[in-house]
Amino acid sequence: MRSRYSAFVLERGDYLQATWHASKQPSQIRFDPGVKWLGLEVRDFKVIDDHHAEVEFVARQRDTSGRAVRLHERSRFVREDGRWYYVDGDWK
Repeated sequence: MRSRYSAFVLERGDYLQATWHASKQPSQIRFDPGVKWLGLEVRDFKVIDDHHAEVEFVARQRDTSGRAVRLHERSRFVREDGRWYYVDGDWK
């Protein structure tokens, strides 16, 4: 989760694509110009089994109008061939 947050901060679409599960991977990733990321708080991490886990996080950003935004999600990950991949998540 932390590495994916860093990829958003650094606008590394290639890394995000590589860590997104193929079944849910978007065809392209666009970044909003002028967004300033302010921090990440991992609130919970839950191992479901050897191949599934969930992470609850809050990421903060300031949008182009200067408004503070909190993104709160419980994300689902799957492990394949020893690597974790983001599948999807539920916004809170």
